[in-house]
Amino acid sequence: MLPLDTLLGFTAAALLMGLVPGPDNLYVLAQSLQQGRHAGLWVTLGLCSGLVVHTLAVTLGVAALLATSATAFMLLKILGAGYLLYLARQAFRAGHSESPAVTPLSPRQLYRRGILMNISNPKVALFFLAFLPQFADPTRGEAQAQLLTLGLLFILTTLAVFGAIAWGAGMAGERLQGSATIQRLLQRLAGTLFLGLSLRLLASTREG
Repeated sequence: MLPLDTLLGFTAAALLMGLVPGPDNLYVLAQSLQQGRHAGLWVTLGLCSGLVVHTLAVTLGVAALLATSATAFMLLKILGAGYLLYLARQAFRAGHSESPAVTPLSPRQLYRRGILMNISNPKVALFFLAFLPQFADPTRGEAQAQLLTLGLLFILTTLAVFGAIAWGAGMAGERLQGSATIQRLLQRLAGTLFLGLSLRLLASTREG
């Protein structure tokens, strides 16, 4: 069992990580502004489900493959960047149309997008591989159980932070949904965001 001070320190670090701008929380922000807080919450659930996959990967040692195999890292990076480019294209098309409001995505679609966003980003896997073991203590029991505990705590913290982002951005977005001009602007901003994140992912390395 990990001591309380370790768990509190880990939670504080996880909170900071959740607030630092990145692909996941920016996607929650963009989706919440466009479709409301409930859409953002579904995306958040999908992203957190992706974190379950990363936690299991670290626990089972699968994530170490990304740290040692340039080919595996490159393939996953290309898949992630390609998905972000797809989202950017969809947003730009909506932002340049006369009717900028897109067909609302269903909860299942939003949830699936969140999962894909998270698991297709190899940087998340490498982050978990580097971050979680720092708080594990081999003298306090089985390492796998500790990693699972830390992963679950990280997921719950992320759920709270991203949920708050979705709620706040969704409330702001719902007030702006009556303006076609604002909707076009939001779509173009979302497209620019996804394009930038895609290029940043393509330029990333395993060490950076």
